[in-house]
Amino acid sequence: MHSQDPAATPLKTLPDLWRAEHPIVMLTAYDASFARLAVEAGIDVLLVGDSLGMVVQGQRDTLSVTLDDMVYHTQLVRRGAPQALIVADMPFLTDSTLDSTLRHAGRLMQEAGADMVKIEGGAIKAPLISALTEAGIPVCAHIGLLPQRVRQWGGYKVQGRASEDAVRILHDAEVLADAGAQLMVVECVPSALGARIAQSVAVPVIGIGAGAGVDGQVLVMHDLLGMNPHPARFVRDFLRGRGSIAHAMQAYGDAVRNRSFPADHEGFV
Repeated sequence: MHSQDPAATPLKTLPDLWRAEHPIVMLTAYDASFARLAVEAGIDVLLVGDSLGMVVQGQRDTLSVTLDDMVYHTQLVRRGAPQALIVADMPFLTDSTLDSTLRHAGRLMQEAGADMVKIEGGAIKAPLISALTEAGIPVCAHIGLLPQRVRQWGGYKVQGRASEDAVRILHDAEVLADAGAQLMVVECVPSALGARIAQSVAVPVIGIGAGAGVDGQVLVMHDLLGMNPHPARFVRDFLRGRGSIAHAMQAYGDAVRNRSFPADHEGFV
């Protein structure tokens, strides 16, 4: 599968990888140069995350990121990786109504060059995902820990440890997949729940702090490069002991594909 250019047929690669049970490698990117390096390193999917608010802009969380910010950075990533599969985050409050969701997602697709948009939220987002799907806009759902709600929740906390919360998150996954989501990111849940979600929905499930029993992994690029002074437990510094950023990205891809990342201690129970 990876003997060919991993970005040559972006809209076919993910289903093919998933059906063949090849772990999918996703990494954030925010500019042209790092996007180019990531594609050359064999990364399958580039995520232009609203995490840029923290790692690029120096904000305390993602809530201040605007749609104009996302359009700008997605344009940069598209220039650096013209054939890559690019997913762009819908920033805070841009998916508050059906009309605004369609309009803002349309900008990310038409103006910025995204292939797919990512929406945070549970089953309540199903009507929006259905409408986007009907409009021809591919959607990645994001469940579990929702960074856009950290002020409401009082910080970044593992989700789904209580049995009723696990049932709710699993229900979210099933409803959003049924609504048309073509990809799903699950963040900061117990590893057993991550594996259960992956087994329960008919779309690829990408984990970040969700254990190794999912269909792929995503990391924030700056975390992969060891730039976070207070990394989360699910983060690994892939640059340490390697001579270049390109080698670090390749090592990350290899570790995801051979399922040595994440290790058991890099997940939650």
